[in-house]
Amino acid sequence: MTAAEPEAPAILVTGAARRIGAAIARRLHADGCALALHYNTSAADMQALVDELEAARPRSVLVLQGDLARFDTLPELVAKAVGRFGRLDGLVNNASAFFPNPAGGATPAQWEHLFAINARAPFFLAQAAAPHLAASGGAIVDIADVYALQPRADLSAYAASKAALLGSTRALAVALGPRVRVNAVAPGAILWPDEGIDPELQRELMEKTPLGRTGTPEEIAGVVAWLLRDAAYVTGQVIRVDGGRSL
Repeated sequence: MTAAEPEAPAILVTGAARRIGAAIARRLHADGCALALHYNTSAADMQALVDELEAARPRSVLVLQGDLARFDTLPELVAKAVGRFGRLDGLVNNASAFFPNPAGGATPAQWEHLFAINARAPFFLAQAAAPHLAASGGAIVDIADVYALQPRADLSAYAASKAALLGSTRALAVALGPRVRVNAVAPGAILWPDEGIDPELQRELMEKTPLGRTGTPEEIAGVVAWLLRDAAYVTGQVIRVDGGRSL
Protein backbone atom coordinates (compact mmCIF):
# COMPACT_ATOMS: atom_id res chain seq x y z
CA MET A 1 0.00 0.00 0.00
CA THR A 2 1.15 3.50 -0.69
CA ALA A 3 0.53 6.45 1.56
CA ALA A 4 -2.79 8.25 1.51
CA GLU A 5 -3.05 11.65 -0.12
CA PRO A 6 -0.94 14.00 2.01
CA GLU A 7 -3.73 16.53 2.47
CA ALA A 8 -6.03 13.97 4.10
CA PRO A 9 -6.12 14.47 7.90
CA ALA A 10 -4.69 11.36 9.58
CA ILE A 11 -6.49 10.08 12.68
CA LEU A 12 -5.48 7.24 15.01
CA VAL A 13 -8.48 5.48 16.60
CA THR A 14 -8.00 2.80 19.26
CA GLY A 15 -10.50 -0.01 19.74
CA ALA A 16 -11.89 0.66 16.30
CA ALA A 17 -13.03 -2.79 15.17
CA ARG A 18 -16.57 -2.75 16.50
CA ARG A 19 -19.34 -0.94 18.38
CA ILE A 20 -18.69 2.78 18.95
CA GLY A 21 -15.14 2.57 17.63
CA ALA A 22 -16.29 1.27 14.26
CA ALA A 23 -18.93 4.01 14.03
CA ILE A 24 -16.26 6.63 14.72
CA ALA A 25 -14.05 5.11 12.03
CA ARG A 26 -16.87 5.14 9.47
CA ARG A 27 -17.78 8.75 10.22
CA LEU A 28 -14.20 10.04 10.04
CA HIS A 29 -13.56 8.06 6.85
CA ALA A 30 -16.71 9.50 5.28
CA ASP A 31 -15.38 12.94 6.23
CA GLY A 32 -12.27 12.28 4.15
CA CYS A 33 -9.79 11.28 6.85
CA ALA A 34 -7.01 8.75 6.49
CA LEU A 35 -7.25 6.30 9.38
CA ALA A 36 -4.89 4.26 11.53
CA LEU A 37 -7.27 1.79 13.15
CA HIS A 38 -6.19 -0.17 16.21
CA TYR A 39 -7.66 -3.41 17.52
CA ASN A 40 -6.55 -6.07 19.97
CA THR A 41 -8.49 -9.33 19.54
CA SER A 42 -11.41 -8.55 17.16
CA ALA A 43 -9.56 -9.50 13.99
CA ALA A 44 -12.59 -10.63 11.96
CA ASP A 45 -14.55 -7.49 12.79
CA MET A 46 -11.58 -5.31 11.89
CA GLN A 47 -11.05 -7.06 8.57
CA ALA A 48 -14.70 -6.57 7.63
CA LEU A 49 -14.52 -2.88 8.52
CA VAL A 50 -11.29 -2.33 6.59
CA ASP A 51 -12.69 -4.11 3.53
CA GLU A 52 -15.70 -1.79 3.66
CA LEU A 53 -13.65 1.39 4.02
CA GLU A 54 -11.01 0.44 1.47
CA ALA A 55 -13.73 -0.39 -1.07
CA ALA A 56 -15.01 3.17 -0.65
CA ARG A 57 -11.55 4.79 -0.79
CA PRO A 58 -8.49 2.63 -1.48
CA ARG A 59 -5.22 3.10 0.42
CA SER A 60 -6.89 5.13 3.16
CA VAL A 61 -6.62 2.75 6.13
CA LEU A 62 -3.74 1.36 8.17
CA VAL A 63 -4.53 -1.53 10.53
CA LEU A 64 -2.64 -1.74 13.83
CA GLN A 65 -2.92 -4.63 16.27
CA GLY A 66 -1.75 -4.48 19.86
CA ASP A 67 -2.51 -4.99 23.53
CA LEU A 68 -2.76 -1.53 25.09
CA ALA A 69 -1.92 -3.00 28.49
CA ARG A 70 1.61 -3.53 27.16
CA PHE A 71 3.38 -0.22 27.55
CA ASP A 72 5.70 -0.66 24.57
CA THR A 73 2.69 -1.00 22.27
CA LEU A 74 1.70 2.64 22.80
CA PRO A 75 4.55 4.61 21.16
CA GLU A 76 4.69 1.98 18.41
CA LEU A 77 1.11 2.70 17.36
CA VAL A 78 1.85 6.40 17.00
CA ALA A 79 5.14 5.78 15.19
CA LYS A 80 3.52 3.43 12.69
CA ALA A 81 0.65 5.83 12.01
CA VAL A 82 3.03 8.73 11.38
CA GLY A 83 5.31 6.49 9.33
CA ARG A 84 2.44 5.53 7.05
CA PHE A 85 0.71 8.89 6.62
CA GLY A 86 3.56 11.31 7.28
CA ARG A 87 1.48 13.26 9.79
CA LEU A 88 -0.99 12.90 12.65
CA ASP A 89 -3.97 15.22 13.03
CA GLY A 90 -6.03 13.44 15.65
CA LEU A 91 -6.09 10.75 18.31
CA VAL A 92 -9.29 9.10 19.50
CA ASN A 93 -8.78 7.09 22.68
CA ASN A 94 -11.79 4.82 22.32
CA ALA A 95 -10.49 1.41 23.47
CA SER A 96 -11.92 0.43 26.84
CA ALA A 97 -12.01 -2.40 29.34
CA PHE A 98 -15.35 -2.96 31.07
CA PHE A 99 -16.66 -5.45 33.60
CA PRO A 100 -18.61 -5.21 36.87
CA ASN A 101 -16.48 -5.01 40.01
CA PRO A 102 -18.38 -3.80 43.08
CA ALA A 103 -16.44 -2.30 45.96
CA GLY A 104 -15.59 -5.05 48.43
CA GLY A 105 -15.11 -7.60 45.66
CA ALA A 106 -12.70 -5.92 43.24
CA THR A 107 -9.23 -7.43 42.99
CA PRO A 108 -5.88 -5.70 42.44
CA ALA A 109 -5.58 -7.50 39.10
CA GLN A 110 -8.96 -6.14 37.96
CA TRP A 111 -8.03 -2.65 39.11
CA GLU A 112 -4.66 -2.74 37.33
CA HIS A 113 -6.19 -4.02 34.07
CA LEU A 114 -8.95 -1.39 34.03
CA PHE A 115 -6.54 1.43 34.77
CA ALA A 116 -3.98 0.15 32.24
CA ILE A 117 -6.50 0.24 29.38
CA ASN A 118 -8.82 3.06 30.45
CA ALA A 119 -6.36 5.56 31.93
CA ARG A 120 -2.68 4.72 31.41
CA ALA A 121 -2.88 3.88 27.70
CA PRO A 122 -4.74 7.06 26.68
CA PHE A 123 -2.30 9.24 28.64
CA PHE A 124 0.83 7.74 27.13
CA LEU A 125 -0.64 7.55 23.64
CA ALA A 126 -1.36 11.27 23.98
CA GLN A 127 2.19 11.87 25.17
CA ALA A 128 3.64 10.02 22.19
CA ALA A 129 1.27 11.72 19.75
CA ALA A 130 1.64 15.24 21.15
CA PRO A 131 4.64 16.45 19.07
CA HIS A 132 2.97 15.30 15.85
CA LEU A 133 -0.39 16.77 16.80
CA ALA A 134 1.27 20.06 17.73
CA ALA A 135 2.85 20.21 14.28
CA SER A 136 -0.57 19.85 12.62
CA GLY A 137 -2.63 21.79 15.16
CA GLY A 138 -4.45 18.56 15.95
CA ALA A 139 -6.73 17.30 18.68
CA ILE A 140 -7.34 14.42 21.07
CA VAL A 141 -10.73 13.00 22.01
CA ASP A 142 -11.04 10.59 24.95
CA ILE A 143 -14.10 8.35 25.13
CA ALA A 144 -15.09 8.26 28.79
CA ASP A 145 -18.46 7.31 30.34
CA VAL A 146 -21.20 9.02 32.31
CA TYR A 147 -20.32 6.59 35.11
CA ALA A 148 -17.07 8.52 35.54
CA LEU A 149 -19.26 11.42 36.66
CA GLN A 150 -22.14 9.52 38.27
CA PRO A 151 -20.80 6.11 39.36
CA ARG A 152 -22.91 2.96 39.66
CA ALA A 153 -22.44 0.81 42.73
CA ASP A 154 -21.43 -2.34 40.84
CA LEU A 155 -18.91 -0.53 38.62
CA SER A 156 -16.69 1.08 41.24
CA ALA A 157 -13.24 0.28 39.81
CA TYR A 158 -14.42 0.87 36.23
CA ALA A 159 -15.90 4.24 37.20
CA ALA A 160 -12.66 5.16 38.98
CA SER A 161 -10.61 4.33 35.88
CA LYS A 162 -12.82 6.47 33.67
CA ALA A 163 -12.69 9.31 36.21
CA ALA A 164 -8.90 9.10 35.99
CA LEU A 165 -9.24 9.42 32.21
CA LEU A 166 -11.23 12.62 32.65
CA GLY A 167 -8.53 13.98 34.96
CA SER A 168 -5.99 13.22 32.25
CA THR A 169 -8.17 14.95 29.65
CA ARG A 170 -8.23 18.17 31.66
CA ALA A 171 -4.55 18.01 32.62
CA LEU A 172 -3.41 17.45 29.04
CA ALA A 173 -5.66 20.23 27.76
CA VAL A 174 -3.63 22.58 29.96
CA ALA A 175 -0.27 20.99 29.23
CA LEU A 176 -0.62 20.68 25.45
CA GLY A 177 -2.34 23.97 24.66
CA PRO A 178 -2.38 26.08 22.61
CA ARG A 179 -1.36 23.80 19.72
CA VAL A 180 -3.29 20.68 20.76
CA ARG A 181 -6.89 20.57 21.99
CA VAL A 182 -7.95 17.74 24.33
CA ASN A 183 -11.58 16.90 25.10
CA ALA A 184 -13.67 13.96 26.22
CA VAL A 185 -17.04 12.47 25.32
CA ALA A 186 -19.05 10.77 28.08
CA PRO A 187 -21.65 8.49 26.49
CA GLY A 188 -24.75 7.36 28.34
CA ALA A 189 -26.83 4.36 27.23
CA ILE A 190 -25.66 3.83 23.66
CA LEU A 191 -25.12 0.09 23.30
CA TRP A 192 -25.93 -2.47 25.97
CA PRO A 193 -23.09 -4.77 27.09
CA ASP A 194 -22.41 -7.79 24.87
CA GLU A 195 -23.25 -10.08 27.78
CA GLY A 196 -26.63 -8.41 28.19
CA ILE A 197 -28.15 -6.26 30.92
CA ASP A 198 -30.70 -6.86 33.65
CA PRO A 199 -34.12 -5.84 32.22
CA GLU A 200 -35.03 -3.96 35.40
CA LEU A 201 -31.82 -1.92 35.26
CA GLN A 202 -32.44 -1.22 31.58
CA ARG A 203 -35.96 0.03 32.36
CA GLU A 204 -34.65 2.20 35.20
CA LEU A 205 -31.98 3.79 33.00
CA MET A 206 -34.52 4.63 30.32
CA GLU A 207 -36.87 6.15 32.89
CA LYS A 208 -34.05 8.47 33.97
CA THR A 209 -33.32 9.56 30.39
CA PRO A 210 -35.39 12.59 29.34
CA LEU A 211 -35.09 11.74 25.64
CA GLY A 212 -36.55 8.32 26.42
CA ARG A 213 -34.33 6.18 24.22
CA THR A 214 -30.85 4.81 23.84
CA GLY A 215 -28.42 6.80 21.77
CA THR A 216 -26.68 5.48 18.69
CA PRO A 217 -22.99 4.93 17.97
CA GLU A 218 -23.38 7.34 15.06
CA GLU A 219 -24.46 10.08 17.47
CA ILE A 220 -21.27 9.59 19.47
CA ALA A 221 -19.24 9.58 16.25
CA GLY A 222 -20.78 12.89 15.22
CA VAL A 223 -19.66 14.56 18.44
CA VAL A 224 -16.17 13.09 18.08
CA ALA A 225 -15.91 14.41 14.51
CA TRP A 226 -17.01 17.87 15.69
CA LEU A 227 -14.45 17.93 18.50
CA LEU A 228 -11.67 16.86 16.15
CA ARG A 229 -12.38 19.13 13.22
CA ASP A 230 -14.66 22.05 14.10
CA ALA A 231 -14.54 22.83 17.83
CA ALA A 232 -11.62 25.22 17.46
CA TYR A 233 -12.21 27.06 20.76
CA VAL A 234 -13.12 24.04 22.88
CA THR A 235 -10.58 22.25 25.08
CA GLY A 236 -10.57 20.51 28.44
CA GLN A 237 -14.30 19.80 28.20
CA VAL A 238 -16.39 16.70 28.87
CA ILE A 239 -19.33 16.47 26.47
CA ARG A 240 -22.10 14.31 27.96
CA VAL A 241 -24.00 12.49 25.22
CA ASP A 242 -26.54 10.75 27.43
CA GLY A 243 -30.00 11.86 26.38
CA GLY A 244 -30.14 14.10 29.43
CA ARG A 245 -29.74 11.28 31.98
CA SER A 246 -27.12 13.20 33.95
CA LEU A 247 -29.76 15.84 34.74
